[in-house]
Amino acid sequence: MGKLHKRRRGYSDEELDEEEADFEDGVDDETDDEIDEDEEDDEIEEDEDEDEEDDEMEEDEDEEDDEIDEDDEEYDEEEERRAFRRRRRIRNQIIVYLVIFFVAAGIAGGGIAVGRKAASFMKQKKQEAEEEKAKEEAAKQETTEEEMVIDTPEPAEEEPEEEEDILGGLAESYYSEMSIENKVAGLFMVTPEAITGVRTATQAGDGTQEALNQYAVGGLIYFGQNILDKEQITGMLANTASMSNYPIFLAVDEEGGDVSRVANSKVEVTEVDDMASVGAGGDASLAAEAGETIGSYLKEIGFNVDFAPVADVAGEGSALGNRSFGSDPQMVGEMVASAVGGIEGTGVSACLKHFPGLGSTSEDTHDGRVEITKSIDEMRASDFVPFSAGIGAGVDFVMVSHATAPALDEDNVPSSLSKKVITDILRGELGFEGVVITDALDMTAITDYYTPEEAAVMALEAGADMLLMPEDFEKAYEAVLAAVQEGTISEERINESLNRIYRVKCAGKLEN
Repeated sequence: MGKLHKRRRGYSDEELDEEEADFEDGVDDETDDEIDEDEEDDEIEEDEDEDEEDDEMEEDEDEEDDEIDEDDEEYDEEEERRAFRRRRRIRNQIIVYLVIFFVAAGIAGGGIAVGRKAASFMKQKKQEAEEEKAKEEAAKQETTEEEMVIDTPEPAEEEPEEEEDILGGLAESYYSEMSIENKVAGLFMVTPEAITGVRTATQAGDGTQEALNQYAVGGLIYFGQNILDKEQITGMLANTASMSNYPIFLAVDEEGGDVSRVANSKVEVTEVDDMASVGAGGDASLAAEAGETIGSYLKEIGFNVDFAPVADVAGEGSALGNRSFGSDPQMVGEMVASAVGGIEGTGVSACLKHFPGLGSTSEDTHDGRVEITKSIDEMRASDFVPFSAGIGAGVDFVMVSHATAPALDEDNVPSSLSKKVITDILRGELGFEGVVITDALDMTAITDYYTPEEAAVMALEAGADMLLMPEDFEKAYEAVLAAVQEGTISEERINESLNRIYRVKCAGKLEN
């Protein structure tokens, strides 16, 4: 039984067998010794010895029982400890499981919250995408509807904004540094005789240099008397350009036909028929070819402005004769636009003339007062058409005639001096943004009614940019200068005209 208890306490079978063997050997030795002693003393005492042996055995058994009881107590204590450890382990496991459970629950709860937020975000983004798509579809639909309803003609090709800024800055760099005297002089285009004082100018020498230093005019116009031969006129123009402190316009009337200062001189160039002949067949390409031919030889000689083409619509008995392309406004408009493209394509500026249209008049403004009797609607349907076509083609200049047009200005002021004609109609209605130049101010349609001073100031106040050939250049110049100095004409107004003038001069059409 002790062996059983010890086995329960963890002893192995080998250790129990050795202990039991040792115990039995010890008991046998003690018994043999006692028997030997009893045999030597007295056999009678054998029973007593046996009794003693029995007593001893009973004592041993009692001792063994005590040991068993102690072992049972130790076993019970061990069992209690094991039970306590087991309960503690179970409790710890429960605690761990609870912690894991709550942590998992927290993570799950956070995951649900994140999931909800993500779902909400995705829903919002999806809604935004759908709204954006709806807007795009609506815009496309609106654009499609506009394209279906409106058939807008292609606009004329415009210069890029960046190029415009460069051109404007270059133009301003010239006139912003000018004295007020030079600014005023820059508004005039006169003959070389008007500033040099010579009877007929055929060369540019010291007299021209002194004149340009005193009057920095914006341009010079040449006639047949100034042109002897190609070498002479080419040298004269080149010297004049080099003597000018600022870029200068060098202009001529070269329409083709009778009004051709160069072709009708001794300079050998390709002659061009009058515009009536060019327009007779209604082929606009012939007008373009004529313009290119004229522009090419003018450019080679040194001119940079051609006072052509004539944009007037010829009426019955017109004073213009064969200078007009014809009497059909649409056909004339096509011819004018083509001629402008031909001339300006060579680097020479073209000029439409004579706004608002002299085709219906039988009188000549060189000889006196001329009146246009048409209504404004009649002029819009006829005379304005070729000018609009030329403006659309990008012409640099428009020349305004001295004819009065009561339908446009009830005060019967010559168109060249009328704000209603220049500012309201030509600029406002027809949209012209280039250089407006008057017809020659020495014509009797002006000189019979206005002094050089009055005509010059009135033309600028009306909106003209350049004053062509006043009857007395010095008087006209001094009058404009005084008007600016006194504040009758503001310097800002002068700068507006100079800006237009120098935009043309700086647009790559001038060599000087």
